[in-house]
Amino acid sequence: MNETEPKIRLYIDAPLREGAEIGLDRGQSNYLVNVMRLEAGAVIAVFNGRDGEWRAELTDAHRKAATLTARDQMRRQEPLPDLHLVFAPIKKARTDFIVEKACELGCARVRPVITRYTQSERLNLDRLRAHMIEAAEQCGGMSVPELDTAQPFGTLLAGWSGERTLIFCDEARTAAPMSDAVATLPRGTPAAILIGPEGGFSPEEAERLHGHPATLPVSLGPRILRADTAAVAALALAQSVLGDWGT
Repeated sequence: MNETEPKIRLYIDAPLREGAEIGLDRGQSNYLVNVMRLEAGAVIAVFNGRDGEWRAELTDAHRKAATLTARDQMRRQEPLPDLHLVFAPIKKARTDFIVEKACELGCARVRPVITRYTQSERLNLDRLRAHMIEAAEQCGGMSVPELDTAQPFGTLLAGWSGERTLIFCDEARTAAPMSDAVATLPRGTPAAILIGPEGGFSPEEAERLHGHPATLPVSLGPRILRADTAAVAALALAQSVLGDWGT
């Protein structure tokens, strides 16, 4: 078997251990055999978010039901930083973009929230999870973030634990810059970034957020950012201070 670094990575929803045989679904089989034109003996990398990354051999190159055999572990599983993204869904393509980037930036959990001005309340969670899996495969990550069903703003805030800091990206831009505000938190602090909808939070929602004991209001600078831009900027800032970007 070729021991060079595999160029193809695949997320597998199955236990991984030496010698484990992994039956692929039709879509994965088609991708490896028909699209990538791999033959038996080809080596790819596989991960499941639990057992690290493994080198696996294509042992049955059937176009509709291929089989892999796990050979050896390439990387041990490392936990993601305890960072969540809470965001109000927006238009389809831009919501897809947000969840993809949340995965690439090492977010552990994605939590849609329905606010007063949320533009889109209907989410295809299967499609969003597929986008995150593809992002993890391409970026070298070994985990796919958890994806929650959408929750009303009031329900989310009423059940919020004081043990997790809620970093509220306040479009009013009266709060401290995010880079300064999060620098007051120890690295590894359980946190969540809250991004509002395109129309912003309603006055009542903003008042509730400012009054919640777990909330840390922050500003993302002098310009009003689109929701998808704000999500990427805030996650990058948080990871640089609280997460694994410093390791």
